[in-house]
Amino acid sequence: MRLYVNVDHVATLRQARRATEPDVVAAALACEAAGADGITVHLREDRRHIQDADLPALAHALGTVLNVELAAVPEIVTRVATLRPFQATLVPERREELTTEGGLDLGRNVTALTHAVEVLTRAGIRTSLFIDPDVATIDAAATLGVSAVELHTGDFSHTWQRSPTALATLARAARHARERGLAVHAGHGLDYQNTGLVAALGDIEELNIGHSIVARAITCGMHQAVREMRDLIRRAQPSC
Repeated sequence: MRLYVNVDHVATLRQARRATEPDVVAAALACEAAGADGITVHLREDRRHIQDADLPALAHALGTVLNVELAAVPEIVTRVATLRPFQATLVPERREELTTEGGLDLGRNVTALTHAVEVLTRAGIRTSLFIDPDVATIDAAATLGVSAVELHTGDFSHTWQRSPTALATLARAARHARERGLAVHAGHGLDYQNTGLVAALGDIEELNIGHSIVARAITCGMHQAVREMRDLIRRAQPSC
């Protein structure tokens, strides 16, 4: 199972003072050195954390791969297509939200999503959709020609201590997506307490985790924070 570390909130701290530190590229390289399989960043339309200049700087410096999250906004789609990262993940976006609140609604704005997928795929970018763990939504995603889906784990992250329902829903959705020929990723709200449960699901091949790792890194350093998460995932995975 791959671990992609989202370094958006390193940029959040930098942008709080419109400063040059902490250095997003240095943080990403530290994640790589600790065993991260890739780096994820979200270029939001409001540019609240990651900035345009961060993308080429990361793409040039990384030894692993870059996954760029973006909304289906033409200007940003064009920018990412020109950059040609390894992977692009289309996500919903609202200016007033604190963080992404749910998966894409594939019943709305289909024209913009379809165009974005076509542009990104034509540029040679592996393209994914961030969606809720819902069978009908997965079926709709499969018709758009993407390589992967990232299952939104927000409901699981909020309820895992009280109920096993969300984990079972996640497991069913992951299995269905694999049966539809899609690679399965997962992320949102995963931390050092609940990630092991998701890592134990054999149909998921990639986790995107950011806030929890960056928060842990404040007290113990980025290398240790990533190493702890990497080891946690490795221990939780089902044996062959």
